[in-house]
Amino acid sequence: MVPEQTLNQIRERFQFLEAKMSGGAEAGEIAQLAREYSELKPVVAEIEAYRAMLESRQDAQSMLGDPEMKALAEEELADLKERLPEAEQRLRLALLPKDSADARPAIMEIRPGTGGEEAALFAGDLLRMYQRYAEAKGWKFNIIELAETELGGVKEAVVNVSGEGVFARLKFESGVHRVQRVPETESGGRIHTSAATVAVLPEAEEVDIDIPATDIRIDTMRASGAGGQHVNTTDSAVRITHIPTGIVVTSSEKSQHQNRAIAMAHLRAKLFDMERQKAADERAADRKSQVGSGDRSERIRTYNFPQGRLTDHRIGLTLYRLADILQGDLDEVIDALVAEDQAAKLAEQGL
Repeated sequence: MVPEQTLNQIRERFQFLEAKMSGGAEAGEIAQLAREYSELKPVVAEIEAYRAMLESRQDAQSMLGDPEMKALAEEELADLKERLPEAEQRLRLALLPKDSADARPAIMEIRPGTGGEEAALFAGDLLRMYQRYAEAKGWKFNIIELAETELGGVKEAVVNVSGEGVFARLKFESGVHRVQRVPETESGGRIHTSAATVAVLPEAEEVDIDIPATDIRIDTMRASGAGGQHVNTTDSAVRITHIPTGIVVTSSEKSQHQNRAIAMAHLRAKLFDMERQKAADERAADRKSQVGSGDRSERIRTYNFPQGRLTDHRIGLTLYRLADILQGDLDEVIDALVAEDQAAKLAEQGL
């Protein structure tokens, strides 16, 4: 179990923050103190709940020698024996280092990989799957950029997803998604394999990433949609090039001013993700497996249509309800990935 000294240190830090915010903090410190306080509050609640149960167990054990209280004490001890492991596990999870990006909105990029038109059609299936999942979770799903093929496939989709715990749930979706099915474009009935890539980036604030004006080139251009649809006759679309990295982002909304803001948010997210990825690679240099590594080249999942099967290769999870999952019922998959990630982190922390 977690050393008592560690729990005491957390409790003392929480009390210090509480006192500091009540009267001793300077104006510039308040925001930082409040952030740390809010992060520690649920941890301290789990510590207190666990300690209260330990105290109740000790009280019940002391009553075993009293003939009148023995039956009640035994009943209490049996109940606590069942509940204590759950409380201990909740405490362990609360003590895990938090990913500061978990509560942030996310920017999701979906692109076809190998497989031509079939890959583009599959990219469209993934876009609709995530849109339905977002709707089920009560999140906002705002398509920033969408380029479609003539057959309704997706050449590229960039989406902003906002709501409670968005990045914490979607970050495990980054990687190569493989599909096995008879393509709509195939008359011979042969099963083809194609792929699409998904990248999920935490949305970054201006304070996270400083982008000097000298580091970017902004071009305006005429927006156009697939097959001549949704053509914008004014030069409102915006393309921003980040000169040091060569990253290019675009936005094609009707308002040029809005497009600049959207494209800059996308660029900040990509640069912020690069910094996070570099730090994660350094931390994981001696770690064999990392569920949430976000490696864009890793084949993470296979969607097999003939068998109605989905397999997540990172955790060996296979489910035979592909139709439900493509309708946005993703929680069982994501819950399993979250649990595996937590287990790996608990082992790493020795908790």
